[in-house]
Amino acid sequence: MTDALKRLSDEGVAIWLDDLSRKRITSGNLAELIDQQHVVGVTTNPSIFQKAISHGDGYEQQLTDLAVRKVTVEEAVRMITTADVRDAADILRPVFDATGGQDGRVSIEVDPRLAHNTPATIAEAKQLAWLVDRPNTLIKIPATKAGLPAITEVIGKGISVNVTLIFSLERYREVMDAYLAGLEKAKAAGLDLSKIQSVASFFVSRVDTEIDKRLDALGTPEAKEARGKAAVANARLAYEAYEEVFSSDRWAALDKARANKQRPLWASTGVKDPAYKDTLYVDDLVAPGTVNTMPEATLDATADHGEITGDTVRGTYDQARADLDAVAKLGISYDDVVQVLEDEGVDKFAVSWNDLLKSTEAELKRLAPSEG
Repeated sequence: MTDALKRLSDEGVAIWLDDLSRKRITSGNLAELIDQQHVVGVTTNPSIFQKAISHGDGYEQQLTDLAVRKVTVEEAVRMITTADVRDAADILRPVFDATGGQDGRVSIEVDPRLAHNTPATIAEAKQLAWLVDRPNTLIKIPATKAGLPAITEVIGKGISVNVTLIFSLERYREVMDAYLAGLEKAKAAGLDLSKIQSVASFFVSRVDTEIDKRLDALGTPEAKEARGKAAVANARLAYEAYEEVFSSDRWAALDKARANKQRPLWASTGVKDPAYKDTLYVDDLVAPGTVNTMPEATLDATADHGEITGDTVRGTYDQARADLDAVAKLGISYDDVVQVLEDEGVDKFAVSWNDLLKSTEAELKRLAPSEG
């Protein structure tokens, strides 16, 4: 083991775990990762919960109780997932207290089927904040067009938000704008801005997956040369946008009111292509004030052989632009790629959510007491 995770943390990168299950909570594994692997937060999504509940153990007693009460499958899923998030939040509470509320956070997502429905997203976010009832929760809202006004409204009510499924630089700027607008609403309502936190989850590996697929279809030497560069370039330019927005006059007024910057969070940092180093999206995205949420395999790989050599983002913007330009010159449309990825991201989470409902429904039926 190296001290790569400590070095990463020392560089100002918050290490969050992109996974949660009841077994991870009850076995002491989560507490161990916090204690030994510098983990200071947890993110969840519908796919993670679907995997945990359908394949994991530790849920049978609660499912039995829910079956006896004859609750709906929708209610059962929310009771189960919010219980896990609440318990994880309690385990992370000392981190939350030690970092002044910046870290020690656990994220839980609104129903992904509401991604294109602004009022329903707002209502669900408020309900989740109430259900979990922990100050160190982040409610995840997807960065769809319908999600943007929901972000403003929810932040304006003083609820901390993790904006998810951001793929494009243009949408990322819209997300930051929605956050600032929410802070301005919260300020006008007399809320304490220092209590409101937000991260913007900018997805990384899926950008390479989609662009590399299109480059491979071209099959030219130029296309081969461009492989595996777009995702890091895209994320680095997102950080440039972050620096710009959070040094603006608009931000300065909120900063005076003790508001917190919305940190960029590198999501989807597990490498999908075995040709690339398995710590690529950690080593090449080191910058202060960021979060990197990793699946456990990436966390372990970084601990074992991550190469943390200081800031690998600032000062790279010209090269990042050149890398994205090289892809565009080959006829691959950036706008089309990011729209495909957003649509796929929403669809994949909705499929996982529906699978979660189905597997939970099957368990409720299996465990239901026989009538008579």
